[in-house]
Amino acid sequence: MDTSEARVVEGIVNFSNVTEHDVYNGQTTGSYNLTITMSEDDAESFVSQGVKIKDYQGNKQRKFKSNYEIKRVDVEDNTFNGEIPFNSKVRLQYKLGPAHPVHGVPAYLEKVRVLEVAENTANDSPDF
Repeated sequence: MDTSEARVVEGIVNFSNVTEHDVYNGQTTGSYNLTITMSEDDAESFVSQGVKIKDYQGNKQRKFKSNYEIKRVDVEDNTFNGEIPFNSKVRLQYKLGPAHPVHGVPAYLEKVRVLEVAENTANDSPDF
């Protein structure tokens, strides 16, 4: 398997940490990341390559990481500023790394194309 080859997958954003390093237990992880829900077919493809996929409430999810700033664009190749809202549709460009005996094959995030921006209405109140 050629791990240097750029690959592409589409999915729905669950967690976005693309503007600042992720924080876990109050400490920075030193990396950016994006977690997406993907199709069953894409999940099966990842598993066949040794990439671990999480199942959350019947949805197949994967976290893609990078130690470097992640280029983000919209469908017209304009720079996308800010975090990518929950439930937005994205296309990720990534590379696979060398297999780890415990953690499986890592997927390194390189670029993100935001295909559809979800409206963030979870905290909106009609009285606000």
